[in-house]
Amino acid sequence: MTDKTIHAERVLYGRIGGFTVHSRHDSRELIEPGRRAFWSRFEREVDPEGTLTPQERARRADLARKAYFARLALKSAQARRRKAARAAK
Repeated sequence: MTDKTIHAERVLYGRIGGFTVHSRHDSRELIEPGRRAFWSRFEREVDPEGTLTPQERARRADLARKAYFARLALKSAQARRRKAARAAK
């Protein structure tokens, strides 16, 4: 077996597993713990000592999330620009 064949089989095994899991469980329930942990990261970031009111903590966490995703969008745009510049050469 070549490395390509092994890789293709692993992809198929993964796809079969994913389809099986999602056919037996609600996808939203599966990812909820991870989503909750990801979002709480921003609350801990803006209020590590837990001194803010819940409303203020939520407001700041929302802004921290927006900044996080804006940074991701910037990095993505920069990477696409670099890739386009390499392809143009």
